[in-house]
Amino acid sequence: MTNRPSPALTRRTFLASAGAVIAAAGGVSPLPAVPRARAAGPREFRLTLGTGSARIAPEPYPETEVWAYNRTVPGPEIRVRQGERLRIVAENGLDEPTTVHWHGMRVPNAMDGVPGVTQDAIAPGDRFVYEFDAVDAGTFWYHPHQRSFEQVARGLSGALVVEEAEPLRVDRDVTWVLDDWRLTEEAAIEGDFGNAHDAIHAGRLGNTVTVNGRIPDRFAVRRGERIRLRLVNVANARIFGLAFAGHEPLVVALDGQPVEPHAPEGGRIVLGPAMRADIVLDMTGRTGERHTVTDTFYEGLEYRLTDLAYGGEALRERTPDWPVALPANPLAEPDLDAAERHEVVFNGGMMAGMRMQGADGREAGSMMAMMREGSFWFINGKAATGTDMEPVLTLRRNRSHIISMVNRTGWYHPMHLHGHSFRVISRNGVPTARREWQDTVLVGPEERVEVALVADNPGDWMFHCHILEHQAAGMMAVIRVA
Repeated sequence: MTNRPSPALTRRTFLASAGAVIAAAGGVSPLPAVPRARAAGPREFRLTLGTGSARIAPEPYPETEVWAYNRTVPGPEIRVRQGERLRIVAENGLDEPTTVHWHGMRVPNAMDGVPGVTQDAIAPGDRFVYEFDAVDAGTFWYHPHQRSFEQVARGLSGALVVEEAEPLRVDRDVTWVLDDWRLTEEAAIEGDFGNAHDAIHAGRLGNTVTVNGRIPDRFAVRRGERIRLRLVNVANARIFGLAFAGHEPLVVALDGQPVEPHAPEGGRIVLGPAMRADIVLDMTGRTGERHTVTDTFYEGLEYRLTDLAYGGEALRERTPDWPVALPANPLAEPDLDAAERHEVVFNGGMMAGMRMQGADGREAGSMMAMMREGSFWFINGKAATGTDMEPVLTLRRNRSHIISMVNRTGWYHPMHLHGHSFRVISRNGVPTARREWQDTVLVGPEERVEVALVADNPGDWMFHCHILEHQAAGMMAVIRVA
């Protein structure tokens, strides 16, 4: 599978790869914690959405005007234990409506945060109370589902971590929220949201990459240290392919769900937008050494994300032999033999020809007609034009289902299903090695991916590409569980 460099991204505009900018930046900063109530009952948190400024690019660049949760970019990390109940009061201090979606969390339908489908949008000056149980342990995140192509790009996202009853034994549990910003030369967020070029190509690829809201120069480590590193891709469109030079990351969870511990394919962690990976990283270097973490996904546009910088005395000389396998979450196992089969076909975008076809082979219209209407992407021959959508699929509740996703476009699509996790069981007819549980699966150009699940969470659920410009331009549908 060939990595396609985006026509929207050039070496000249890529600030994150510019040596002067990177060298001036500090280390990877920890995430702030969200304030919470200490009373018995649900764990209460408050998120206030509003405007503010953030030090994204280092001096001498000015601070960047952003939209933020609790005035921080990314938003504060919400961290609870599995089985706890969360009560989150979201207060909208923006001048436009918004919602909060709990990405990857298996929540009741009314708590999913999709305007016009599961709730009314939160009006300016109003608030909405979300309450749900942390059913699964893992790494999740939160973001708006209202004009998300702009609201997320302006800074509205944050990590949500649900710890296991008995977490992995590590020396540090660290979250890296990976983001991608399109900044002007004055470090302001470029205001060209939702333009047609982004919509029909790879989405809003930026020119400045941050970890926890900053351009990082280094991440301080010690020899012998074992770190659980939670990687969260909150970018609108950027796919990350992280290589850890001189180190051997071990993947222990994908999209919050435990997976058989394994070395990543090709030695790098590939994360499409909205995807997460938990890795165990043993620090085997020596004091004074620096080892580069490089993003190599887009050919010819590789850049240094940060360095693992060794300092201080060694914590230990040998790698610890502590267990790394995570306990399974309470997911119903699909019965592949009895599963009902479904197919969804993706069409549209540039490089796909001037005519589209739906799953039944019927013509879906010319590219020029789509461009006039502002719809560029199709699922089974239909483009989403609002929230009042008929289901593209209806899944019988508590039954096993196999969904075959067929990508007839020239672009990658990270496809996300709300309210459920699914097993990825095959790619292009070849069974996957680990049948990993995910909630967002990266489907490559001209690729067919099969996933299996038990449809045990009733309601109308969004199913969409998490390249947010693709979603806004039609690549969104409803899957009904009834």
